[in-house]
Amino acid sequence: MNQTPTLERPPSSVTRNVWLMGLASLFTDISSEMIYPLIQAFVSMVLAARRALIGPFLGLIEGVAESTAALLKVYAGYHSDRIRKRKAMAIGGYGLSALSKPLFFLGGFGWAFVLLARFADRIGKGIRTAPRDALIAESTPPGAQGRAYGFHRAMDFGGATVGALIAWAVCLNFLDPHTGNLRDLPAFYLLFGISIVPAAIGLLFLFAIREPRTPAVPSGRPRPRPNLDFRRYDRHLQIFFLAQLIFTLGNSSNQFLLLRTMTLGQTLSGAILMYIVFNLTTTSLSTAFGSLSDRIGRRRVLAAGYTLYALLYAGFGFLPAGRPVLLWGFWMLYGLYYAMTEGVEKALVSDLAPADSRATALGMYHTIVGIGLLPASVFAGLLMRLHLGAPFWFGGALAAVAAAMIALGLRAPQSVK
Repeated sequence: MNQTPTLERPPSSVTRNVWLMGLASLFTDISSEMIYPLIQAFVSMVLAARRALIGPFLGLIEGVAESTAALLKVYAGYHSDRIRKRKAMAIGGYGLSALSKPLFFLGGFGWAFVLLARFADRIGKGIRTAPRDALIAESTPPGAQGRAYGFHRAMDFGGATVGALIAWAVCLNFLDPHTGNLRDLPAFYLLFGISIVPAAIGLLFLFAIREPRTPAVPSGRPRPRPNLDFRRYDRHLQIFFLAQLIFTLGNSSNQFLLLRTMTLGQTLSGAILMYIVFNLTTTSLSTAFGSLSDRIGRRRVLAAGYTLYALLYAGFGFLPAGRPVLLWGFWMLYGLYYAMTEGVEKALVSDLAPADSRATALGMYHTIVGIGLLPASVFAGLLMRLHLGAPFWFGGALAAVAAAMIALGLRAPQSVK
């Protein structure tokens, strides 16, 4: 397969296509993360008269939205493998997410419109993710997959950092000192309006991407069909998929971490600052951990990352109120966990997937995660009604099981050691 030319920055191995996709993700995440850390506060204001329902409704919104994205990814990946085209599907998915932003303006009429906006945004994510991830793999030299995926995740989280900074700046001007939330709905609407601009800019970068050439199929021979049968994948990939499902059942939306942070005495602006530190930590370390997994193998990095998550997430459930220093440290470590796992997971799937089913396998990875996302967020909402720390203890326990499965089950081939 012909590779797209690299930029003149050896030995980086980050190609022109990966840079362009990184820039698209950077601006798209600026747009998304201007809104994301405020969703729990927005829903809390909309449901001010029914505070007992905030947790369950937040779990339903995030669970439906994220599960929709993940369940679409396998079909998008399969279709991308069938037509051997990545770019058009990536553009369509990013475009739909950009068009979803104005729907947040209807959120003041009820929480169902917040669900609709998140649903449309995640449909776009579901369409674009697997083709884009396959495009990254096909635009990267062999042996540098971890670095490429780590770099892309760093750009993602860099955009998230900028977006959260914008949200924080708006909060400083519109924060109600008595409630710790924004004063009124128009303050939220200001951010919703601004978020449309970076979403449109991010979309423009995708048009400059060059579709990698695929090997020609010999005359008279049918093109191989992508593999949708879980049982026919590499055994180590099956183990990883199962570990991901178990892990995800306890991995509720980050909205619950933000809500937990506020229940421990932080204002909305303080919670957003901690979220910014989390994103900065992930941005600064993702490329390094991706490169580390290229050298020492994916298994070691992933097992360490999931073990850190298990300890950290359970710890969130035990944190006492009035100890902001501990909260700052926990959010930084949470960013470290993301840096150790997000890009490395995709590199592992790309390593083990058949070449003619790469987007399908990447989509299946996201879909298996999505199977657990809806119950995970709904469980978290219900558990939070029993005890504020319960969702985090549950998540930590399942993460420990997943870490053990990866540490003991992924011992070959060489790329995952």
